[in-house]
Amino acid sequence: MPQVTGHAAGHPSWVELASPDLEASKHFYCEVFGWYAYTLTVGSVGEYEMFTLGDIQGPAIGGMFELADDSLHSSWTIYFHTDDLDASLDLVRAAGGQVLVEPVDIADLGRMAQCSDSQGADFAFWFPYNLKSAEAIDEPSTMCWVELSTPDIHEARRFYGRVFGWKPVDRSYEALTYTEWKLGTWSVAGMVSLAERWAPDTPPHWTPYIWVSDCDAVAARAAELGAQVHVPPTDIGPGRLSILTDPAGARIAVITPKDSDLRALKTLP
Repeated sequence: MPQVTGHAAGHPSWVELASPDLEASKHFYCEVFGWYAYTLTVGSVGEYEMFTLGDIQGPAIGGMFELADDSLHSSWTIYFHTDDLDASLDLVRAAGGQVLVEPVDIADLGRMAQCSDSQGADFAFWFPYNLKSAEAIDEPSTMCWVELSTPDIHEARRFYGRVFGWKPVDRSYEALTYTEWKLGTWSVAGMVSLAERWAPDTPPHWTPYIWVSDCDAVAARAAELGAQVHVPPTDIGPGRLSILTDPAGARIAVITPKDSDLRALKTLP
């Protein structure tokens, strides 16, 4: 696919791992997804790991930084593109969310802020300068979907509707009711009840989905490398998925789409 040169406001645009052990995480993700990783020195931020496809010249698909101490939990953070960061943060506050990290410039790459929704699920905003966010999406070995697990579906609809202008569309996959959020005709994200996928003490969270060519083989390889398989490879409407936690506990999902034309899937009415 052509290299992505920009993202629309309200769409997921970047994914970032907070890891307690950079070398272990690099080994795991490069083995499982075939990613390449290199270290970028980012001004006052320090060293930042970039994941790419192919090699150092390949398109950037995500990032990683090292957790400051062992009391913090490893996790993936979804970044959503914004054309006006300050206005987006005002909407978060007005809707009952919190701004966890105030706007900060990341050298000449862009400006970011981290937030939590009204139920405590973390997410972030990215306003790009020279890094336009992920340079490859919706193709094998890249992020192709993001999903919120939340205890209160109705409250999440209210919050994200106010912040992003998303409109919910409910779909039925087997016994599961699944909410897709749309901007115009485009499905940008999904949502499930936390109780349908996770233990009661699991906090609300966002999960990135990575497109893989063989869901079963990738889940098996991830398990061999120390991941826990929380949802074994399972057929659903759009494809075959599995949900994992990596060896450090960060949640991530993999999916083999039934149709390689994700544009067709994401523009279903």
